[in-house]
Amino acid sequence: YFNVPAGYAMLIPHLEKDAALCERFFRNLQMIFYAGAALPPDLWARLEALSIRTLGQRVIMTSSWGSTETAPLATAAHFPIERAGVIGVPVPGVQLKFVPSGAKLEIRVKGPNVTPGYIGNAEQTQKAFDADGFYCIGDAAKLADADDPAKGVVFDGRIAEDFKLTTGTWVHVGGVRVAALAACSPLLQDAVVTGQDRSFIGLLAWPSAAAKDMAPEDLRRQIAEKLSAHNATQGGSSFKVQRVLLLREPPSIDANEITDKGYINQRATLERRHADVMRLYADPPDADVITVTDR
Repeated sequence: YFNVPAGYAMLIPHLEKDAALCERFFRNLQMIFYAGAALPPDLWARLEALSIRTLGQRVIMTSSWGSTETAPLATAAHFPIERAGVIGVPVPGVQLKFVPSGAKLEIRVKGPNVTPGYIGNAEQTQKAFDADGFYCIGDAAKLADADDPAKGVVFDGRIAEDFKLTTGTWVHVGGVRVAALAACSPLLQDAVVTGQDRSFIGLLAWPSAAAKDMAPEDLRRQIAEKLSAHNATQGGSSFKVQRVLLLREPPSIDANEITDKGYINQRATLERRHADVMRLYADPPDADVITVTDR
C-alpha cells in the first residue's frame, strides 16, 4: 500500500473504528510505503498496532525521499525500517552531501537522475545548484547511525521553514509539527507552526476524523491537556506550543496550501490565513483559541 502521510492520517481512524474494513485492508498486505512528507511517529505506531491486532504481526514499512527534480527519488530504504523518518540510502549513481546550516545539516543531491536545470530560467537554475554541482533541495537530514551510514539517512525537516522567535531561539518547524501531532493523537490531522518574530509558538490545526463527533469545548480541552503534558517534557521555548486555533476550512490545493504529495505548504498557508495568525496572537485571545497552560 502506497500513500502520503496525509492519506494515512485520513485512513487510520476508519481502520480503527471498522474491524471489517481493517481486516480487508490488511488481509493480503505485505508492505506499507510512505513518502512525500514526514510521517508522524503516532501514525506509524497506530499502523503497527492495527497490523499486529489484525494479522498477529507487523507489516513491513518502508520509505524513500526525493523531489520532482530528482526524478523522483534520491534515496530509498531497500530494507525494513524500524521507525518513522528513515529515508534509506542513496539509490545507485546518486551522491549526497551534508552541509552545516545552523543546528542542522542541509542535504544536497547529485546524480544522473537530477535535472540539469529549469527551462528558460537560467537565474533559478544557478540558484538551485552549489559550486560542486549538487542540487540544493532545501531539506535537512542526518545519519541514523553516525558510525554506520548503511543504516540510512533520517529526514530532519525543511531548512526554509525554520524561523526564530523574538528571543532569538530557533524553531525547527518540522520537529515541532511532528511532535505536536503525536502529542495530540488522534485528535489532529495536520497543522502549521506559527511564531516567526513572535514570543511563543502556536499552531493552526485541522481536527482529524477521530474528533468530528466531539463537542467543540471537549475537543479544545483535550488538546490543551495533551499539549500541556507535551510541554512539560520539553526543555525550552523552541518546542513548547502555547496556543492553537482549530481551522474549519481544509487546506486548499488551488491556493497552494497543500502539495500534490499531501504535504502542507507552511509559508503559503500562513500567508493565506494571516487573519487567523493574528487571532492566534491577539491579547486577549478569542474564546475559541486554545491556550495551553504549563503544568
